[in-house]
Amino acid sequence: MKELLGRFDNYRSRDRLSGYIWLAPSLLGVSVFYVIPFFIITYYSVIDSPLHGNFVFLDNFISLIDNSAFRLAARNTFSFSMRAVPLAVILSLLIALMLESRIPLKSQFRTFFLSPMLVPVASIVLIWQVLFHPNGAVNELLMILGWAGIDWMQSEHNQLVVVILFLWKNLGFNMILFMASLSNIPRELLETAEVEGAGAIQKFFAIKIRYLSPTLLFVTIFSLINSFRIFREVYLLTGDYPYDGLYFIQHFMNNIFRRLDYQRLAAAAVLMAIVMVIIIATLFIAEHRFGKDVEG
Repeated sequence: MKELLGRFDNYRSRDRLSGYIWLAPSLLGVSVFYVIPFFIITYYSVIDSPLHGNFVFLDNFISLIDNSAFRLAARNTFSFSMRAVPLAVILSLLIALMLESRIPLKSQFRTFFLSPMLVPVASIVLIWQVLFHPNGAVNELLMILGWAGIDWMQSEHNQLVVVILFLWKNLGFNMILFMASLSNIPRELLETAEVEGAGAIQKFFAIKIRYLSPTLLFVTIFSLINSFRIFREVYLLTGDYPYDGLYFIQHFMNNIFRRLDYQRLAAAAVLMAIVMVIIIATLFIAEHRFGKDVEG
């Protein structure tokens, strides 16, 4: 018996060692490209300069928060994300529910919402320049309807233009995730609820939302991350210093990087990482409590 237990322990040790060997390249890559750079950036955020290396603790963060350009960028980024992310989640869920039902031209609708995923960023920017130029297609339509044209990118409506662009790019992918999740809901539960007289709204909140909650969490986090990546399109549309409403965190970080202001750049990166961790942790907690509440 002892001999068998000894052999079993040897097999377990070999399996564990084999697992560590297979994981080693991934762990090395994550460490080199993510973990070590994050600690280096954190170090830069609490010193006065890379040359002197004097510890200043929170001075760089205080200086960053006192900077009016950073406050403007943070306010615009927060405003954009709070508009774009809920719309991306809700609209893609509604589209997935619509395509789940029996409607005509279902495949055409699916193709329409997925096609933006195939369009390169440069082409997207070109399309938006044509649409929202002062002499573009949207203003031509407004003038036909009897309204005055708008210089969209230099007006208070410029975030609306970028929100529409964001939704056009991301609704298709989110829709696919929701459709995959909806297809995994047991049909017998829905049929039983229908036999017992439950309506579409009751089935959605009592059954579907329970199975969709993990996908809702993932789509929300994914959309939030994508909302921070909209800088590419805005930069191509407006350049380094856009109208105030489109000056985002990435503009600020890009501009101070060009000035080699490493301390302020590092402080901004660390602060942004902390905010993202807090938001994502809050979403995980909310999803966990919501899931327990639904199951109860």
